[in-house]
Amino acid sequence: MALLESGEMYLETIYVLSQESDSVRGIDIADHLGYSKPSVSRAVGLLRDEGLVKKDDDGYFKLTEAGRIMAKRIYERHTVLTTLFINLGVDEKTASEDACRIEHYISDKTFDAIKAHMKEHGA
Repeated sequence: MALLESGEMYLETIYVLSQESDSVRGIDIADHLGYSKPSVSRAVGLLRDEGLVKKDDDGYFKLTEAGRIMAKRIYERHTVLTTLFINLGVDEKTASEDACRIEHYISDKTFDAIKAHMKEHGA
């Protein structure tokens, strides 16, 4: 299933927040992304409909197994691309922002080549 960039951003955000805490609330997602709570509610509802996110009895959001796999892939792209750009001499803020945009569009083939290159050259 292919998600739009915005859906991927929400998955990645829930993944990152869940690494910091087991309790991810809608307001946490809104604060992290700088979006309104109603926007977050709508987007997370769409992700729930896709079977990528669930809400527990306490109102906390959790990634399903499929959601976790997808979010982890997106986050890996972000971190690898950020590292690559920093190694090229780009400042950390710009590197992260650019990686955030590119991570949603880069092909698996190109990303795998970047990872292999970085591994081969010790980056």
